[in-house]
Amino acid sequence: MLQQYFIELGEGYGDIFELVELMKTNQKRLHRTFIFSSNTNGGQAISLAAVFHPAQDSKFMPIYICREGIKQIDDKKSKRRVLFEKAAEEVGQEPIFIELKHSSEFADHRLFYQYITGILRLNHLVPPLQ
Repeated sequence: MLQQYFIELGEGYGDIFELVELMKTNQKRLHRTFIFSSNTNGGQAISLAAVFHPAQDSKFMPIYICREGIKQIDDKKSKRRVLFEKAAEEVGQEPIFIELKHSSEFADHRLFYQYITGILRLNHLVPPLQ
């Protein structure tokens, strides 16, 4: 059974660089990239994510995410978001923008990730459970 699992990276610059490096070094496995936006007090919280096809015969489809680490107060994109978008473009991807509930609205981060997985599956952005 193919399952998607979130692997949470941190929220800082170094974590964005790690996500970008994963995208570049695993370009052949890269399935899709995402920018998730959530409304917060005083602006938006941006999450960046990359989904990869399973390695070899694995049934594990990793989704690496930098969760809500980028605060956006106006329409100006942050340097981290621009870096992510540029890297995605370099590997032939255009990040898909999705508006979500903020993770603080969920009792546990696992529920938040189940919520995102459901949205991605319903919109055929990741494969369904098989």
